[in-house]
Amino acid sequence: MAKKRKVGNLLALAVLAVMQDESMHRYQIAARLREYGKDQDMDIKWGSLYTVVQNLAKAGFLEVVGSERDGARPERVIYRITGAGRAELVDWTRELIAEPEPERGRYIAGLSILAVLPPDEVAELLGRRLTVLEEQIAKVKKDLADLSTSLPRLFLIESEYGLAVLEAEAEWTRSLRAELVDGTFAGQAEWQAWHRGGSGVDAARVREYVEGADTGH
Repeated sequence: MAKKRKVGNLLALAVLAVMQDESMHRYQIAARLREYGKDQDMDIKWGSLYTVVQNLAKAGFLEVVGSERDGARPERVIYRITGAGRAELVDWTRELIAEPEPERGRYIAGLSILAVLPPDEVAELLGRRLTVLEEQIAKVKKDLADLSTSLPRLFLIESEYGLAVLEAEAEWTRSLRAELVDGTFAGQAEWQAWHRGGSGVDAARVREYVEGADTGH
């Protein structure tokens, strides 16, 4: 079970990770996060960086070691990671790797109320999704091939995982769309009948499901 963290925002984990070997002020932290592609690995809200850094310092994971001023710009506070911060970084990483948690994405939300759309439209939308997925897969493969010539695999492992997830999603989506296109999806006739204003026990069950999805029941 996931622990309750003093600073639970995943941006905090990224900050601790990039500060292992160097003291930095917030602008340097932001630049390093972008340089390392952390904004691609996790949902980073840049506007919250200041608050996250402050909270890490308040929790004892970062400490102030000085400040600097560049011309007329405001003074910049310099932070470094503490022993407690290193321990938090290691413990949090262990948890993320070892303990799976349910991840609720937008696609899952859409699939959970799929019946509100007619099956022929769903097939068309899934085709559009597949086109985008295939473009994303091709890009990730190219990026991995390019980066593998200059970086050890250890620093590309999250991209490998992302590629595997994209490929699995594409394969599953392709299979679902194929069932809808050839009419072999179980209950598709009743589903279609409901959208065409049909009647019957099975169509009524679909109506019941759709109305329950609309009201959150």
